[in-house]
Amino acid sequence: MVKAGGIFLCFLIVVIDVVAGILGIEAEVEQNKVKHLRLWIFECRDPSHQAFMLGFAAGALLVIAHVMANLLGGCHHCICSQDELQKASPNRQLSLACLVFTWIILAVGLSMLVIGTLSNHKSRASCGFTHHHFLSIGGILCFVHGLFSVAYYISATASE
Repeated sequence: MVKAGGIFLCFLIVVIDVVAGILGIEAEVEQNKVKHLRLWIFECRDPSHQAFMLGFAAGALLVIAHVMANLLGGCHHCICSQDELQKASPNRQLSLACLVFTWIILAVGLSMLVIGTLSNHKSRASCGFTHHHFLSIGGILCFVHGLFSVAYYISATASE
């Protein structure tokens, strides 16, 4: 039963991250549909409400997937020093590496999604630096987050 539950949780985390990635890429597509005027690195464009909503949903799903992977994977026998890291089993070392990578990917991916989403807020109908590809890069990082989250969950539960 525990094995089936673990497979279901991994599948659920991957599905949530994939949906978040698709929404991030779709937000980029919607953002590119609005009219804009570009001069060198500056751009004047109208915000896209649809891109704002899709980007917001992608960011929320990324956070949900991250919380699920971290709460369900747990921190069994956390490694607190360099000595403990060197003495730890390869499974625990892999678990820690995946945990660190999921946090880094979350920070970068969520930042990209937030920057892209905020550039489409209604009050941002002005000129400034271009914010191209932030939403799609954030969406792609959602896919990567899913891979590392599953690797973390599997290695954390296997090292128990």
